[in-house]
Amino acid sequence: MDSTTKKIFQENFAEIKPALRPEEAVIEAHRCLYCYDAPCIKACPTHIDIPRFIKQIASNNLTGSAKTILEANALGHSCARACPVEVLCEGACVYHDWQEKPIDIARLQRRATDHLNETGTQPFRAAPDNGLRVAVIGGGPAGVSCASYLRRLGYAVTIFEKHDSVPGGLNTFGIAEYKMTQKVSLDEFKRLFKLGIDVRMGVEIGKDVSVEKLLKDFAAVFVGIGLGETHKLEIPGEGLRGVWDALSFIRYVKERDLGPLGKSETTVVIGAGNTSIDAVTQSKRTGAKRVIMAYRRSEADMGAYGFEYELAQTDGAEFLWNAAPVRVIGKTKVEGIEFARTKVVGGKLSVLKGQNFTIECDRVIKAIGQTKHFALAKGFGLALASDGRIKVEAETLRTTHPKVFAGGDAINGGKEVVNAAADGKRAAWAIHNALQPGVPAPEGNDYWISTIDGRKVAPIMPKLPSERAAHG
Repeated sequence: MDSTTKKIFQENFAEIKPALRPEEAVIEAHRCLYCYDAPCIKACPTHIDIPRFIKQIASNNLTGSAKTILEANALGHSCARACPVEVLCEGACVYHDWQEKPIDIARLQRRATDHLNETGTQPFRAAPDNGLRVAVIGGGPAGVSCASYLRRLGYAVTIFEKHDSVPGGLNTFGIAEYKMTQKVSLDEFKRLFKLGIDVRMGVEIGKDVSVEKLLKDFAAVFVGIGLGETHKLEIPGEGLRGVWDALSFIRYVKERDLGPLGKSETTVVIGAGNTSIDAVTQSKRTGAKRVIMAYRRSEADMGAYGFEYELAQTDGAEFLWNAAPVRVIGKTKVEGIEFARTKVVGGKLSVLKGQNFTIECDRVIKAIGQTKHFALAKGFGLALASDGRIKVEAETLRTTHPKVFAGGDAINGGKEVVNAAADGKRAAWAIHNALQPGVPAPEGNDYWISTIDGRKVAPIMPKLPSERAAHG
């Protein structure tokens, strides 16, 4: 990394939520009311016992706190940084009812899991092998979560990841650098792999290994393949140099390799979701002098979270509403982009004739959602929803193939890391029940299995949240 790039990251990519100092964590932990029927637990997709882990921090039991977190969420270390807690656990905190600052749950969670990583503690162990093998397709959050719980249940697990560099999917490559570095993601994955998970990088199912062989060699299969490439704009000039898809752009930033991105006077980001915001803020922070986020609908229709929008505003981004891209202008590289004015009529988007306009720019970033992996789903003969998502049973995440389960973005169309982690956990227990019905989990593997409606199905958890006071 050259000195200029190093300076950019030192000055512009400091963590937006730095770690709490030890004394700060204890003070914040003592603010928690340890609610009996805690709304923060219900708001967490993995249903971490938040009051319990906070109480453990207050009593300086950091290892116990981290174990409480990771029992419920295998990726709790990453989620402490990557979760949109403002709309999940912290957004549900009862302190909001009194117009007071909610408990800083995310940074308390980080305090506990950081301690675990710093001490090199492995809180769980793999159960004795039960003689059954499970294949996991995809080394992202859903797949690794599923694999880790299956290992704790005694299954031999092999993860097949088509990328040949490092695992992690969007957890490693798609989260803004000022939220979480690659190292945080990879450190967590390495800890989970030490449970004895076999990881095969650079292996694509359907190409390097046939679907038929996978189904023959393994007792069950979990599909956690995420989503595909960024959708195309389908407009003239899309192939010009300087047109990027958001995920590729963000990946270069994550790898701190800014050379291929070049310098930009004016960058235009197409889209208005959370990925668009990440592209906007990281464009600004890597040196683009002017950054515009353009969306074909109104500000009210924006998909990004409000707090993400505020961050982009703070970074000095500009916003263009009701503007649909018509063509990218340039001979060999981007020189501008033409837009058409739009409005919504009767609930439908309508283009206004004669009101096109052009913005001069040298970079265009597409952030308009991702495609689905139709080929792999077709290879397994899986039924798909009308939008291409893999259909699953809500409780078990079993697909229409009896041996195949699925989770993460492949079934939800694109949500958060924590949702993928929850799916992996739920699927692991469903696979266990399918392969060994009625067999309890080995002693020492106590974790919560959440269902789609927020209820807890806990045949292997000895104590319920209401018994929190009894076990501290």
